[in-house]
Amino acid sequence: MKIARIRATPILVPLEAPYLWSYGALDGFTKTIVEVETTDGVTGIGEAPSHAAAARIDAWAEALTGRDALDMGGIERAVLPYQSGVQSITDFGALEAFGGLEIALWDLRGKVWGQPVANLLGGIHRRAIPFTDYFSYRLPRDGKGGERDIGAVVDYCLGLREAHGTTFFEGKVSDPDLGANIDLVAALRDALGPDAMIRIDSNQAFSLASATYLAPAFEDFGVRNWEDPVATLPAMERLRPRTTLPFSTHNTDLPKAVASGVPDAIVSNVAGFGGFTRMLRFVSACAEAGVDFWCYSGDSGLGTAAYLHACAAHPHIREPNQSLLRQQPFDVIAEGPFAPKGNHVALPEGPGLGVTLDEDRLAHCAALLRERGVPDKYRDPDDPGVMRAMPLF
Repeated sequence: MKIARIRATPILVPLEAPYLWSYGALDGFTKTIVEVETTDGVTGIGEAPSHAAAARIDAWAEALTGRDALDMGGIERAVLPYQSGVQSITDFGALEAFGGLEIALWDLRGKVWGQPVANLLGGIHRRAIPFTDYFSYRLPRDGKGGERDIGAVVDYCLGLREAHGTTFFEGKVSDPDLGANIDLVAALRDALGPDAMIRIDSNQAFSLASATYLAPAFEDFGVRNWEDPVATLPAMERLRPRTTLPFSTHNTDLPKAVASGVPDAIVSNVAGFGGFTRMLRFVSACAEAGVDFWCYSGDSGLGTAAYLHACAAHPHIREPNQSLLRQQPFDVIAEGPFAPKGNHVALPEGPGLGVTLDEDRLAHCAALLRERGVPDKYRDPDDPGVMRAMPLF
């Protein structure tokens, strides 16, 4: 079975309304959808974390055409420098692009062998994968969003609980007014009750002094986890003795985490590691080190399907993954958009990733990227043309 064609399509995964975060406002995410077609008529599909991956995958296509589609190691050696070399020059774009390609090759294997990817990765440990629902202040757009005060955010979360059974919540907490952050979490706890999970994400917003001030209140409110409260791991290490709150980060430097004692969890995605193989090795290392792991959000249903199979296959991914799924109106798969029900999304049935690429939906999301361009997540709607200074004090 030979590779006949590789196609990489950059797309936009828009949000129904822009959400506000530490550095500005975010309208959506760019991705690259990867299709690997074989001479036997089987096509594997995958997703890379950025539109920029498309050009790199296109450049690889000629070298990979005609190769054995099941020889994943040979394909990797043909296009990807040794990982340590990639890291030494911080060329993470190469790993991310290969990650999208590797996901497609695993999907292809599953289809050829009639098995879900999770079975090929070691077996299915769970079929219902936990996810949080996401809250934040949001700008209005076409009747959606517009949660610009604490009461509106609380009402949004109560609506999720009523409509979808959500009791796992995560959201942005990074207001320059320190007291407003405390008021937001207090209102959520009061409205959602003592049993709801509340995780918060500050995207490295606060100085050590500010985080030290906020931590006791968040601890009293039973916050489950605080993601990136401060700007650096050394600052997080200094914050550690001041609170029992668990911390998480997108920084994947596990040796540094082990040496410093922070964070308690690492949050990343499949393609960002270079695919399933590297990600699951990393998660196993986290398990040995006593560091939790879960996935972040902002992918199409194809990338989410990859999360679902990785989480089904590895017993250490126990905590809920992040989810913006509820706020994504468009998808590229026929089965999407996914959305949690009762805090969980079911593992797709069927061989490979268990999802179907919809060519019309793919074309629509590709057209959105051409029409709208790459989202500027650093734009500050309250002060256009000026970047927000970090950390907040």
